[in-house]
Amino acid sequence: MYLLLAFLALLTERLIGYPQWLYRLIGHPVTWIGALISRLDRSWNRESQSFARRKAWGSAALVVLIGVTVAISFIIERLLAGSQSGFLVLVLIAAMLPAQKSLESHVEAVAAALETGGLEAGRKAVSMIVGRDPEQLDEAGVCRAAVESLAENFSDGIVAPAFWLGAAGLGGGAAYKASNTADSMIGHRSARHEAFGWAAARFDDLINLPASRLSGALFVAAACLLPGASPKAAIAAIRRDAQHHRSPNAGWPEAAMAGALGIALAGPRSYGGEMIQARFMGSGGRAELTAADIRRALTLARIADALLIGLFGLAALAIWQF
Repeated sequence: MYLLLAFLALLTERLIGYPQWLYRLIGHPVTWIGALISRLDRSWNRESQSFARRKAWGSAALVVLIGVTVAISFIIERLLAGSQSGFLVLVLIAAMLPAQKSLESHVEAVAAALETGGLEAGRKAVSMIVGRDPEQLDEAGVCRAAVESLAENFSDGIVAPAFWLGAAGLGGGAAYKASNTADSMIGHRSARHEAFGWAAARFDDLINLPASRLSGALFVAAACLLPGASPKAAIAAIRRDAQHHRSPNAGWPEAAMAGALGIALAGPRSYGGEMIQARFMGSGGRAELTAADIRRALTLARIADALLIGLFGLAALAIWQF
């Protein structure tokens, strides 16, 4: 049932996304999870405590967050899984977890902004999806940032929730989303969160391992279907560059996409006025990207997404027949 749930959730979100009227009415699971994380951060993350104690409280906060998320998900799953109509409602709830249409629309907005409004519009659009300093980005930097975000969030926002839905049902998918949201909110090496967010950052690294590798493989496969793309170069880039990324996971999809499209991603970038030195993914590829490269990356991602949906569909069918 879990593989079928993941397949139908992906297919549903691919077709209808998350309606804005529903978001305005009830919010989104990420906003609910974020509210709990903020409350735990305010209550348990006290600057007067030692580093070790804040680290322990952060670990406890992660356990509470995931425990509450899994418990609620388990109750919902048990209430709905007993009938066909209930299962359809369960699919609609599970479809809130992957973010295919949202990711594409945000990345496509960067290309459209550059094409219609120039560099300043592109900087404003890309600032909605990346944390680096937009005023330091030229046109190529804006485009690289958008494509990197697409590659990394394809793994974090689409493949990983689907993977954990398929592996452990609604509880698995929701627990992943909770952990990933915690990493985004408190998993920073800042004065406030280096200790408290340690557990969230390390746990997020762990649970993203399978999805990041699968995402890289999907981009390689997608390159076989996109004219002009190179699956061979994608594999070479993964082998050469992925291990040098600051993240143990983001390098896989970023390197695969860079190699497949013959472009260079990552490299030095500025965060909060501080220049971060990082190696390029797709080393040797073309670094002077344009809006057309964003659109080509989106095409590759859409093909990879279709392959992911097909993969879950075939797996669900195989299990059902068995």
